[in-house]
Amino acid sequence: SLTRRAQKHRLRELKRQVKAFAEKEEGGDIKAVCMTLFLLALRAKNEHRQADELEAIMQGRGSGLHPAVCLAIRINTFLSCSQYHKMYRTVKAVTGRQIFQPLHALRTAEKALLPGYHPFEWKPPLKNVSTNTEVGIIDGLSGLPLSIDDYPVDTIAKRFRYDAALVCALKDMEEEILEG
Repeated sequence: SLTRRAQKHRLRELKRQVKAFAEKEEGGDIKAVCMTLFLLALRAKNEHRQADELEAIMQGRGSGLHPAVCLAIRINTFLSCSQYHKMYRTVKAVTGRQIFQPLHALRTAEKALLPGYHPFEWKPPLKNVSTNTEVGIIDGLSGLPLSIDDYPVDTIAKRFRYDAALVCALKDMEEEILEG
């Protein structure tokens, strides 16, 4: 067993070698080189499940659900933030995989659905069309009375928006789902 000082020096040398290799072979992408080394180390130790998950993350197809899908699930199953968080933690602990996304990812996904997130304007401007860009993906409130069957309309509109998000996310994942 090496002293901390010796370990530090060995690591410094290894870092230098990895950096040199990354610059020579991978256009300076140190992170990709390190991930590949880690992948090889996992496979060498027969940790194939972990290696598969890491590979999925590296290829941008994480093993978990899209944050917009998690948001739609949370909303449509009437889970509070704390209930969702408890479910997220439990699933992660039991399966060892992050299938559901943490709450901060859901908040980010929610922001993208709210008015004003996607600025756009018609070029050239259209006659008789408002130039207001403060619109969400779907404005479920247009022309509705303030409550329907004792539900406030904005709640219904929100659910409608989240359903749209769920459909969008599922359409994005359609090929992967069909391929299994």
